[in-house]
Amino acid sequence: MENGSRRVRVKVPASTANLGPGFDTLGMALNLYAWIEMGLAETTQIELFGDQMNGVPADKSNLIYKVAQMVFERAGVRHPELYIAMYSDIPLTRGLGSSASAIVGALAAANALIDRPFTDDDLFQMATELEQHPDNVGASLFGGIVVAFWDGKRAEHIRIEPQEQLEVLVAIPHFQLSTDKARGVLPREQSLENAVFNVGHSSVLVAALCTGRLDMIARAMKDALHQPYRAPLVPGLAKILAEATDHGALGVALSGAGPTMLALVDRRSSRKAELEAFMRGTLKEAGIEASTMWLNPDRAGVQAHRVTSADSGRTLFEMIKGENRA
Repeated sequence: MENGSRRVRVKVPASTANLGPGFDTLGMALNLYAWIEMGLAETTQIELFGDQMNGVPADKSNLIYKVAQMVFERAGVRHPELYIAMYSDIPLTRGLGSSASAIVGALAAANALIDRPFTDDDLFQMATELEQHPDNVGASLFGGIVVAFWDGKRAEHIRIEPQEQLEVLVAIPHFQLSTDKARGVLPREQSLENAVFNVGHSSVLVAALCTGRLDMIARAMKDALHQPYRAPLVPGLAKILAEATDHGALGVALSGAGPTMLALVDRRSSRKAELEAFMRGTLKEAGIEASTMWLNPDRAGVQAHRVTSADSGRTLFEMIKGENRA
C-alpha cells in the first residue's frame, strides 16, 4: 500500500426506507455506521472486520472494489489495485440499507481518493443507478430524511431535517430476508384504490415530518402497497403494525424490505420501555428471536477524509474502537 497521503477513510450511516407508504421514495439515515478505508496499492488486499462481514468476499468480486472501479472508469483513471478495509455495525439483509451504505461508502471513498471529480449529485445518480431506487442511498449520502424519485434516467431528491424530538426504535429479527424475496411477493399490478391510499398517506406523512405534526404520523404511516403482502414473511409484523401505536409509538413500519421493524417515537415519551417490551414480546410469541436498538436520525450523511499522518499509524479497526469508546 502506498503512503498515508493516498488513503481515505469514510463513515457512512445505515438507513431505513419507505417509512410505511413511501415505497421506494422515502428514506431516513440512522446513527448505525459502516466504515471504509481505501488506498492505492501494488496488489489488491481486502480486510473485513466485525461480525457483520461474515460471508462478504475479500477479493475483486467485493462490492466496494467493483463500485470503486466504476468511479475510476467514469473519471478516466486506472487504479486496478487497491487496499480496502471495512468494518460495519449494519446487519446484512435486515432492511437497514446495508447494500446502500456499501455503495455510497465506496462511491465516496473512490471519489475522495482521486480528489473528488464528482459532485454529490453525481454520486447520487450513480448510487441510484446501482441500487435501482433512491431512498436508501439518498439517506446514506445526504443524511436526515430524503424524499426522492427515480424515473429510470435521473433521480431527484429533497432533504428534510428531522425533528429534534424524533427517536427510532428498531426490532431486528435474527434471520435474513433478501430484498429479492421481499419484492417477489409483491403483485405486479395494484388497484387504483391502493394507489390513491398510498399517495395520500405518503403526502401527509411528508407534510407532517416537515411541519412537526407528530400527531399525524400514526395514521399517515399506514400502507397498502407492500406491507400487507410482506407480513407473512415476518411473523409478528401484522400485530406490531396494528398495535404499536397503542403502546407509545408515533408510527410504525417495516424497515425497507424487512425483516426489521421500525417505530418512530417522541424521545420525551414516558412509554418507551412499554413499547420496547411490546415489540420484543410480540416477536417472541411468534417464535422470532430479535434484538431491539434505540437509534437517532443521522444528520450528516456520508463523511470522507484523507488519512493524515497522525491517523496512519492506526488501523481502521483501532480507529473505530477509539471512536466508539469516545
